[in-house]
Amino acid sequence: MNSSSQRVRIDLGARSYDIVIGRDLIGHAETWKGLPRDDAVIVTNTTVGPLLLERMLAGIAAVHRQARVIELPDGEAHKDWSSLDRIFDALLEWGCDRKTTLYALGGGVVGDITGFAAACYMRGVPYVQVPTTLLAQVDSSVGGKTAINHPLGKNMIGAFNQPLRVVADLDALASLPEREMIAGLAEVIKYGPIADPEFLNWIEGNLDALKARDLGALAHAVRRSCEIKASVVAQDEREAGLREILNFGHTFGHAIETGLGYGTWLHGEAVGCGMVMAADLSARLRLIDQATAVRIARVVARAGLPTRAPALGVERYLELMRLDKKARAGAMRHVVIESLGRAAVRTVEDDLVAQVLGAHTG
Repeated sequence: MNSSSQRVRIDLGARSYDIVIGRDLIGHAETWKGLPRDDAVIVTNTTVGPLLLERMLAGIAAVHRQARVIELPDGEAHKDWSSLDRIFDALLEWGCDRKTTLYALGGGVVGDITGFAAACYMRGVPYVQVPTTLLAQVDSSVGGKTAINHPLGKNMIGAFNQPLRVVADLDALASLPEREMIAGLAEVIKYGPIADPEFLNWIEGNLDALKARDLGALAHAVRRSCEIKASVVAQDEREAGLREILNFGHTFGHAIETGLGYGTWLHGEAVGCGMVMAADLSARLRLIDQATAVRIARVVARAGLPTRAPALGVERYLELMRLDKKARAGAMRHVVIESLGRAAVRTVEDDLVAQVLGAHTG
C-alpha cells in the first residue's frame, strides 16, 4: 500500500469503518489486512473486470482462503432484480455461508447491487466497497445506502448496509472513460453548495486540474468529499433528516433518469442538471440570490455537465418527482440551498417547480 494513502473514518459506533484513499492500493495485501480471512466473492462487471480483476485477486490472495468472481453486465440498465439474482444464484451454488466476504469492484451500480445482496443473503454477510469511478469514490460507496432500481423509480428497493471498508484507489480512475469522469464531478461539486463554501471556491479554481485527472487534485477532492459525507452520515445514518441534504439536485435528476430510461443519461449528468434546477428553485424561494444560482450553474457547465433537461413534459416530471423517496403524502420535497454552504429540505408547491421545469427543459 502506498505510504501516502489517507484515511477518513465513518464514525458509527460498532459499524464504524475507514475509507482508504490513495494510489496503488488494490493490488497490495497491506490494503486488505484486518478483514475476515474466510472465503471471498468479488462482484464486478464486464468493463472493470478485464482491467482490474487480476490485481484485485493478487491483492486479496494473502487474506482469503479462496476467491471466486461474479461478472455482471455493465450499466445502469442492469441495476435490477436480474443482476441481484445472478449474485444469489452464484452464492447458493457455491455454498457460501455467513462468513463469506463480498467485494464490490466497480462503480456505483456494482456497489449498490453488491451491498444490497450482502444485506439480504442469509440475512447479512460482510462486504467491502472498492469503487472504481469518481462518482462512486466520492459518494455512492460511502454511507451504506444500497439498492436496485424499479421501472417506476430509481433506488426504490434497497437497504441501509454499512461495508467493512471502502478502498478508493485513485489509479483506477486512469482508465475511466471521459464521460464517466465528468459525470463524477457532479457529486464533487454538490458538496460545496450544501456544506462547504471554501470547497466550492477550491473546485472553481481546480476544475481544469480535476478534468485533466491531476492526482493531487483528485486526492483532495475525494478526501474532502468523503469527509463531508462522513460527517453527515455519522449524524444521520438512516436518512431521517439531515442526510437528505446529500440529495441536492437528485429529485430533478432521478426524474430525468427514470423518465428517459436508466442509462440514457449517466447518474452524474442527471444530478448536474438537477443541481442547476435546484439552485434556481432556491432562488425563486428567495433563499439565495440569483447570482448564487448562476454561479452554481456556471460551475456545472464548466465541468462539462448538461444544464438543460430533456423535454419530457412538465406533468411527466411532476408525476415522477412525487415518487421520490423524500416525498411525504404525495407532496414533493426538495433539497434547497438556504445560504451557500447550508442546505435544507422543503415542501414546494407544484406551480413553483413547474416554473423551474419550464425554464430549464427542452
